[in-house]
Amino acid sequence: MLSLCVLLLLLQPLPAWGAPAQIERTPLTPELLQERLHTPILREGNVVVDLREMVIDLRPENASFRDSFYQVLRKELQKAGSKPLGLDLSRSLIQGDFAGSDLGLRTPLYAQAIAPIFTSTEQEQLERLREVCLQSLTLALPSSKDCKSLLATELPSSSEISVFRGSLTLVETRFNGNVQFANTFFLQPVDAQGAIFNQQVNWTETRFSRTASFTSATFKKESQFQGSIFFDKANFKQGQFQQSINFQDSSFEDAANFTQANFKQLAKFSRVQWQGNADFSNADFSEQAQFTQAIFKQFLFFIEARFEQAVIFRLAQFNKIVNLQGASILNSADFSDAGFAKTACLNVSSLIFNSNQAKILGNPGKIGKMLVVSGLQGNQSVLRNLGQNFRQLQQIGDANQLEYTKHRLRLKDFSLRLVGTNINSASQERLMKLGFSAIQAEAIATRRLQQPFHNKSELLTLADIDYDTYTQVSSLFIVDEPLSPFGWLLQAWSWLTLSLLLLLSGYGTDFCLVIGVGLIAIAYFGLLFWLIDRFRRLLPAPILPTSYETVSMLISFSLLLLFGILAIFCTGEQPWLTLGYLLIIIVPLPITLLFRLYQQGRYHNLMDVSYFTEDGTLRQLRLLIGRLPVIPRYETFRERYLPLLCDRRWNWLNYYDFSLNNLLKLGFNDIRLRDEHLPGIITTLAWYQWILGVLYITLLLWTLSRTIPGLNLLIYLK
Repeated sequence: MLSLCVLLLLLQPLPAWGAPAQIERTPLTPELLQERLHTPILREGNVVVDLREMVIDLRPENASFRDSFYQVLRKELQKAGSKPLGLDLSRSLIQGDFAGSDLGLRTPLYAQAIAPIFTSTEQEQLERLREVCLQSLTLALPSSKDCKSLLATELPSSSEISVFRGSLTLVETRFNGNVQFANTFFLQPVDAQGAIFNQQVNWTETRFSRTASFTSATFKKESQFQGSIFFDKANFKQGQFQQSINFQDSSFEDAANFTQANFKQLAKFSRVQWQGNADFSNADFSEQAQFTQAIFKQFLFFIEARFEQAVIFRLAQFNKIVNLQGASILNSADFSDAGFAKTACLNVSSLIFNSNQAKILGNPGKIGKMLVVSGLQGNQSVLRNLGQNFRQLQQIGDANQLEYTKHRLRLKDFSLRLVGTNINSASQERLMKLGFSAIQAEAIATRRLQQPFHNKSELLTLADIDYDTYTQVSSLFIVDEPLSPFGWLLQAWSWLTLSLLLLLSGYGTDFCLVIGVGLIAIAYFGLLFWLIDRFRRLLPAPILPTSYETVSMLISFSLLLLFGILAIFCTGEQPWLTLGYLLIIIVPLPITLLFRLYQQGRYHNLMDVSYFTEDGTLRQLRLLIGRLPVIPRYETFRERYLPLLCDRRWNWLNYYDFSLNNLLKLGFNDIRLRDEHLPGIITTLAWYQWILGVLYITLLLWTLSRTIPGLNLLIYLK
């Protein structure tokens, strides 16, 4: 008998301890409805009709109850009073279609025609709509009935809207039929957390005056929010959109939260105005996402969002940073014709992007300047993939812009290594100046003797380092291997050469910048050589240029200098630094040589003959790559090369020609220095410019090879 009892106990089903408890719902009857209407409850400061945990049958076969439900409930919700009556359907089951807009009060939107039951505060909320309608004119003429009626000069025949005065609570409510809230103005909060909409939902041209929360709501069919206005915060966090969702022509006047939302089908956000922050962090877009002509007045977040299909921002306007940090773009992101304010950019730090499978599209020459990363560490592959993307699209300027961005970050890293505080080599006194206490500095010194630090977060493994101190000083030091004196010099040389390439050519990405630098150098050395050759002495017999030649030289020098400066300031990102570096290169040594030349004087033969000679056998435009600035010591060359004719009015052009020959290896005539009775200072100055010319022509050709793909196809091969 005992064994039989044990067997029966074992055969009984075990309770499902992990399963959620089933909600016991009460069927709503007319009598129960009347009872709840007469005994409203107070929830979170709002008086509401308590229809929680009910089964409300609104199917066609229950037509008599359905009609009575809307009629009786509408009558109570529309009663006048300073405290409007709300509706709480939390955890209820709605069978059949739910026409929520029929529960509101139909009223015109004109100030003189608004129903008198509205309080002054409610009337102000209704009149706020006019401001938003005026804002919508920046995109297109409004299509909603209420905006048309508010902006029209003549009163239309039908300009009413359904106004829901009380709060609406739909927490974990389940709707088995269609839900209709079109053209409804909610004056109080709408809370639909965890609601389940099994059929189509229509919130078209709905106005939410207070907060609207759809956190963790599930939309199993198509959802329409087209033309809706959210005056307060809108929360769709963890929302599940299993079919297409339409927010076209909507307006979010405050922050909008779509974090961790899941969009299984097409998501339409075209022509939406986002007045507050828009947060799509950790959102998942399985199909296309459309943000065409959207306006983002504040920050836009797509941190660690996932785009499996195309995301389109064509003709969108961005006023602040678009944060794509850690986002995954698996198909394409289209920013064609998008507008970016001066404070706007695209943060692509840690972007997951494969240029062989996905594409980032944008206007050539513009989109590359909008892409930024927080630092070089962890983003080198991101910049490489983005550069490869633009090369495949033949947008070489944008690819070069990313290359420029990468090397600017490299220069920043070099600077930190040279002058920054290295946690692996800094003294304890230096660590204390950063903000560490004496005990913490000693703990750091002890730890690095055993094993050097490899990253900043390792500091938190020390018992004496608290998190607050770490956050305060983490940006003030670097973590790297200690540099030896020779290693420091190599690092300094790398910093110098890289800074020169960035400032003088945009790291080979700005041809106009290189030309501007060349114009200034050509004009400057041309003026120096003219001064040396034509202004020789005052006594005993003056050897001076004519006034015409002097005026011509000064005017031409000023014009070339002006064009060069304009080119630098129009194209360079740091024009003053570029000019500073250029002056350091071309001014100190030549001016020192010039001062020394006039200080010691010139006492040699052929004082009345120009130092410069020209090839008298041929006059033509020619490349002079292998030409040297001084003629060889050979009699035949002396017969071919004749001194410049100083008495000609156009003679001053020859000095620019010589400067052009030295710097650009291009000239209209082969002009060189004579090989006899020539001061060594003048020869030194000519050779100095010639050496600069070799470096300049190398920089120019390198820049051309990067800006014109046909000159160096190997750069663009995969």
